[in-house]
Amino acid sequence: MNVVADHFGEILAGFGRTVLLTVTGYAAALLLGAVLGLCRVAPLRVLRAVGAVYVHTFRNLPLLLVVVVSVFVLPQLGLTLPLGPSLVVGLSLYVAGYVCEILRSGLETVPVGQIEAGRALGLTTGQCLRLIVLPQALRAMIQPLGNMFIACALGSAVGSVAGVNELSGVIRQLNVQYVEPLALFGTATLLYVALTMAAGTATGALERRFRIHR
Repeated sequence: MNVVADHFGEILAGFGRTVLLTVTGYAAALLLGAVLGLCRVAPLRVLRAVGAVYVHTFRNLPLLLVVVVSVFVLPQLGLTLPLGPSLVVGLSLYVAGYVCEILRSGLETVPVGQIEAGRALGLTTGQCLRLIVLPQALRAMIQPLGNMFIACALGSAVGSVAGVNELSGVIRQLNVQYVEPLALFGTATLLYVALTMAAGTATGALERRFRIHR
């Protein structure tokens, strides 16, 4: 355990980068996934087709491949980013496909009759979406979206393959130097568990907060 104590500041710094990459990647995935989700339920066939192609493409690719393309292929196309932002791009593109389907499924839980009733009362489409559909749909989305945050946190570990110095990357470098896999990877396990349990606790609290009491 001496290697953990001697390099604990470095490990915590890597953990901090993991949290930052997770939060930024997830936030970008939420924005892109929301746009794609609206495309999936749009009345225009071309928008539905765009959303469907994106979802079926990225949900059938391994995360590692998407990250490697964003880190190593995008610079060859003229888009050069530092390693951290490149990982965020790959992570958000991948997770957005799942977020899109969560949003689409959540929107479809609201009966069409409620929207028609709102329109009959004189509400615009935007008002129906904001006042009727979203408040109900969000309740069904909380737990799946929380699960995707956890998946995003765990998926950020693939950044170590591309040279991103997040938690897994720091642990791997230290293990190469000191060959203490039990102590090092055990510490990484505890930190990942702490992050995912915190996310799960927050998700459960939100779900209870917005639950409809019958």
